[in-house]
Amino acid sequence: NMSNRLPLFFIIALAFLSCNKIQINSQTNGLKDSVASKENCIPLFAQCLMEAYPDQIIGIKDNAIIWHDSTSFPYDDRIEKSVEEMLDNADIEDMSHWIYSDHTDIHNDAGRIRNEHFLKKMFGCKKSDLMQKTTTIIWCPQTVNQRLRITTVNGVDKQLKKVSDELDRHPEWIQFISGPSTINWRVVAGTHRLSPHSYGIAIDIGVSQSNYWKWDYPNAKETDKIGYKNRFPIELVEIFEKHGFIWGGRWTHYDNMHFEYRPEILLYKKKKEGK
Repeated sequence: NMSNRLPLFFIIALAFLSCNKIQINSQTNGLKDSVASKENCIPLFAQCLMEAYPDQIIGIKDNAIIWHDSTSFPYDDRIEKSVEEMLDNADIEDMSHWIYSDHTDIHNDAGRIRNEHFLKKMFGCKKSDLMQKTTTIIWCPQTVNQRLRITTVNGVDKQLKKVSDELDRHPEWIQFISGPSTINWRVVAGTHRLSPHSYGIAIDIGVSQSNYWKWDYPNAKETDKIGYKNRFPIELVEIFEKHGFIWGGRWTHYDNMHFEYRPEILLYKKKKEGK
């Protein structure tokens, strides 16, 4: 009779739905595993570039960085290089050669290796291109009160403004935060490499309180072991780092006045250290 058949019908229906749910979950988990597998194939430093510059880079495929406009750059040129060769002719992968860290006696200039094509693509191939993507901020209005030009690409201007707001609460650091300079389309002294100041991503401050390896060791080369000098308070440095700027004072070949927006370098450090 119907009253005996009805429960059996529901039992069969529930069993059917349960099987389909298991199959759907299995397919979904398989898709997640596939995506995770693809992510795991992306080199760690490339993942950091994607995370640091989401409006610029969408992925890496066949050893090429893919940009949002569908253009691509080789990631790793597969050429073994000396440190000097990487400084002069880096591929994108070479930028991860060192892990940003506190200064040690071991040669570590994390951030000084830069791929010029990568930076020009992002910020501008020439000064006129760069200047079209800049704005003016007031640097430390309560203490220094100086107008600065800085790039708007990747929100660098906003990050530098955050740094300025925090430093402005420390009038005791006035000698370190005074005399700022930013955009300057030029090569690094003694090289043919464009300075990061050319791209509007760097700021020099407190020149009178700064140590610079070329001033202290005028005959030294970029690969020479040299003594370390610094007068900048580390608390000031940590404010910059919190907002995506690396410090030239963490380099073996130190440049204590120099701060540069390179969030991928800081992300790479965190990921390598498992933080």
